[in-house]
Amino acid sequence: MKKFMLFVGGLVALIILLANLGPMVLLALSVWLLYVVFKKFVKSNSTAGKVGWVIVGLILLSIALSNIFAVIGLVAAYALYLIYSSWKKDNRDPVVHVVNDDDPFTNFERQWSEINN
Repeated sequence: MKKFMLFVGGLVALIILLANLGPMVLLALSVWLLYVVFKKFVKSNSTAGKVGWVIVGLILLSIALSNIFAVIGLVAAYALYLIYSSWKKDNRDPVVHVVNDDDPFTNFERQWSEINN
């Protein structure tokens, strides 16, 4: 039942991620362009150039803020990662647990398996 719930949660997170893929790309592009505009603003020597770069930066900032729904996609991607890591962790759990017991039969079986390996 746990695997089924992980599968359903992963499916929902994948659908949300795919639905928000466009805003995520536009947010990344606008943040990168804001960085470029900031670098150009710092390098500019004239006042008119600085004013122009501030205007371009404000336009890009409004584009970035309009794609704030991309954060939902980032949360869905993180949830998908957590579900995947939880799924893989369940598969690595050993089926047979070593029991440290004073029972001679248990110790014999453990020692026999160590000798065969």
